[in-house]
Amino acid sequence: MDSTGGRKTAGWPTNVRVAVIGDSGTGKSSLIVTVATDTFPVNVPSVVQPTRIPQDYYPDRIPLTIIDTSSKPEDQTKMGEECKRADAIVLTYACDQPSTLDRLSAFWLPELRRLEVKAPVIVVGCKLDLREDQPQSLEQVMSPLMQEFREIETCIECSALKQIQVAEVFYYAQKTVLHPTAPLFDQENQSLKPRCVRALKRVFIMCDHDKDGALSDAELNEFQVKCFNAPLQPSEIVDVKRVVSERLPQGVNENGLTLTGFLFLHALFIEKGRLETAWTVLRNFGYDDEIKLRDGLLPTAQFKRAPDQDGALRPVELEDLFSTAPASPWEDGIYKDAMEKDDLGAISMDGFLSQWAFMTLLDPAKSLATLIYIGYPGDPAAAFHVTRRRRWDRKKQHSQRNVLQCFVFGPAKSRKSALLNSLIGKQFVERYTPTNGDRYAANVVDTMGGTKKTLVMREISEDGVQKLLVNKESLAACDVALFVYDSSDEASWKKTAELLVEVATHGENSGFEVPCLMVAAKDDLDPHPVPIADSARVSQDMGVEAPITVSMRLGDISNLFCRIVDAAQRPHLSIPETEVGRSQKQYRRLVTRSLTVLSGCRIPLAVSAMAGDHMKAPKTWTFCGTSQVDSNVTTSGDVHLVFPLPRIIMSLKGPPNCY
Repeated sequence: MDSTGGRKTAGWPTNVRVAVIGDSGTGKSSLIVTVATDTFPVNVPSVVQPTRIPQDYYPDRIPLTIIDTSSKPEDQTKMGEECKRADAIVLTYACDQPSTLDRLSAFWLPELRRLEVKAPVIVVGCKLDLREDQPQSLEQVMSPLMQEFREIETCIECSALKQIQVAEVFYYAQKTVLHPTAPLFDQENQSLKPRCVRALKRVFIMCDHDKDGALSDAELNEFQVKCFNAPLQPSEIVDVKRVVSERLPQGVNENGLTLTGFLFLHALFIEKGRLETAWTVLRNFGYDDEIKLRDGLLPTAQFKRAPDQDGALRPVELEDLFSTAPASPWEDGIYKDAMEKDDLGAISMDGFLSQWAFMTLLDPAKSLATLIYIGYPGDPAAAFHVTRRRRWDRKKQHSQRNVLQCFVFGPAKSRKSALLNSLIGKQFVERYTPTNGDRYAANVVDTMGGTKKTLVMREISEDGVQKLLVNKESLAACDVALFVYDSSDEASWKKTAELLVEVATHGENSGFEVPCLMVAAKDDLDPHPVPIADSARVSQDMGVEAPITVSMRLGDISNLFCRIVDAAQRPHLSIPETEVGRSQKQYRRLVTRSLTVLSGCRIPLAVSAMAGDHMKAPKTWTFCGTSQVDSNVTTSGDVHLVFPLPRIIMSLKGPPNCY
């Protein structure tokens, strides 16, 4: 029995994201640069840009994205966000600095628990070449730590300078994602988990063709070929049975390898760190990462269901549902092609629920009326919930919305439409078809925290941007904005950068600022160098994340929809800042500080109304809870004032008279 040899199986991720964390000076950045370039860097920045390792670097042929982090206190929030987005965590310490090793249990591992990070952890000792000989082995040093923190999958030491086990660090990190331990093996009891035992028992029964309770040499060989594409030599079969019989006599009988021996063999592989062997077996027999059969492999045909028992609403059934309404609310317009359908036009449960959420988001009155028309048994109004304003979400630094709207901007041919199609399960179409007007797509998205959210994506055509931004409140209904460009086309990038500035400026001027993400589409084509360089500068200057690379043709979307939802749920982050907006904020901070100094002082003011002549000027002004002004002028009693007339010009006259 052997590993996959780089052969992918259904259900695997298309990319693995690894966050590298640890104390300053432990060698994080040098480790990343060395694995990417096979060269130790002479000069390395404190934090390197996201680094992509190509799919042909490791045997499993899955690309790897490595995210460097800063350990500075002011960057802790960003570090925490990256950890939550990561599939695996590489936690570093310096072999020549024992204090950094102590900090793993004193700070870093408890911090990951506090942040509720669920990703597996690889503990890495860097700078191995600088460490003096130590009396204890790595296993002796790390065993107590791994006993206390079960989230640690592997511990390894390396040297970027000497090129010792650098590639292995990220191989193990990727391996913990592709071949996780937790679903298969109970580390505390050192035994296979019950669901894994049940799955392997099913595999054994399926391979035991003669039903004699043992796998003969021929059956064992057939199993080997199915899972690993290579037969076992007769001597290898003898060796396998010998190993089992020596450790577990009841694992082999006169007919071959018994179920007990089969289970023991897989437990042995896992104990030896060869989890890929067990996972290859399970995935080749249709299991997913939760050790459940994949939905597409469940034998629904054998139940001989009627067409109306397939778990989805067919068009005729949908028409029957709305037959008591004046017309079907989804038969045309923006709703018609906004939901996920199968080849026969049937709508799944998620598609049905997301379509209701979509209609309620855009037209709650229509949604309420439709519920009444179709005979909703309860109080239709009770089925609706009015959420708090998005501005309040930003102040609270969290959104509790279950339905999130994403505006999608970008020039023509940037594959905005393909992105929306991907959300609702439509296949990629090479032929370009321009979008006239706005287009929507809605579906249910599983979040990083395990909950479900409805994501509504609105495609804004290039020609429709100006029309949209004419309205001051056009971004009020937007939870997150996406800017898509063709990464192989310089002009596409420049137009997208202009759109980003334009939308960000509108948000700053209107007060409806929204989180923004950039998407570098067509990652399957050769990238143009200008977008690569400019996007890094724009990301840094405007304070947004680096572009997310996707390829709609290859179906590689880098977990994009989940990341969109994650950005929308944290509305105070990823908000772009223009130069003008930055200057305005600095000015407001300066004014606020000045007003703070003036607190408790009486200041004579002159007020002139430019939009009316009945305005009376206040005699005096106090910043101390009770404002002394004429009755025609309304104040809030503090520095925030609301007047009944617009365009008020106020100028300070004379020095402040303090009490």
